[in-house]
Amino acid sequence: MTYLRPKFRHPELPRNARGYTRQYYEGALSTLCAGCGHDSISGAIIQACFELAIEPHRLAKLSGIGCSSKTPTYFLGNSHGFNSVHGRMPSVATGANLANRDLIYLGVSGDGDTASIGMGQFVHALRRNLNITYIVMNNGCYGLTKGQDSATADEGSVNKAGLANPFQSIDLVGMAMELGATFVGRSFSGDKEQLIPMIKAAMAHEGFAFIDVLSPCVTFNNNPGSTKSYDFIREHVEATSAVDYVPVKSEITTQYAEGTNKVIRMHDDSHVTLNKLAPGWDPGDRGLAYARLHEARAKGEILTGIIYLEPQTRDLHTMLETVPSALNTLREEDLCPGMAALELINAENR
Repeated sequence: MTYLRPKFRHPELPRNARGYTRQYYEGALSTLCAGCGHDSISGAIIQACFELAIEPHRLAKLSGIGCSSKTPTYFLGNSHGFNSVHGRMPSVATGANLANRDLIYLGVSGDGDTASIGMGQFVHALRRNLNITYIVMNNGCYGLTKGQDSATADEGSVNKAGLANPFQSIDLVGMAMELGATFVGRSFSGDKEQLIPMIKAAMAHEGFAFIDVLSPCVTFNNNPGSTKSYDFIREHVEATSAVDYVPVKSEITTQYAEGTNKVIRMHDDSHVTLNKLAPGWDPGDRGLAYARLHEARAKGEILTGIIYLEPQTRDLHTMLETVPSALNTLREEDLCPGMAALELINAENR
């Protein structure tokens, strides 16, 4: 079995404004479970960057630890990349962005990487309005460590061990709104018609652009009644030995009009209700966005779309009044302006 993509592509494939085909934005073949929602998000990122005609060498993709943080391997193979420590991607992204503002920054994280061990890092990158597109692939479980509940798992859902989750879930969208995020969106991994334009809008936003994407786990999230659930295959297969079997499942996709609801049947026959914002929605009203989020939560719906957008923002570089050039381009005379400048600084502080 190989995980290398075949290099041959049809010579007449469409090209973007830079002259690249979609292949140029791909990465290695995915080793995630068949049908994983994360692969759909990777595909959406590829398509968004292709349509935006981004030069891949001008983009830096960063991640932490988790199934979601493996995905940068599967897209934009010609970009810069850094896989950081668990929950520490925001600080690495902050340092990289301050050192070189000329790159486009894309952070990929999971609900564990962001809502648990990385919560402190996440909130500070957000409040500083770091210029980054930050995507959370949210499946409500820890897929790399056998499916324990994450901080976004629903209260009352039953995990693989048969225990009901006693804790309230963390709503990352509501938290982002509360902390003053200047771009907040939510989508579903199988709704590429909504997700691709949303990623494009986020990458065009100057400041912290947050997208929470509901991404079904086909293997470990076997919580009946949960909004992110899947009954593990052991309940339906007679095993002859103690082995883990990952079933091949079809990717869940959907299409539905703006301003309507859609009930999605998950792999375990549970259901989740999505509500797509109406075409006339005003994302510039933070108070209205709060109210709409609470309304959807009361109805048991998951609100999707660009929930809030602040067009005029001040990113971290503007707040800190940093130099416009990347640090690696500064010359000695820029870093050491001479005795005259030093005397002026001393005089100002006497």
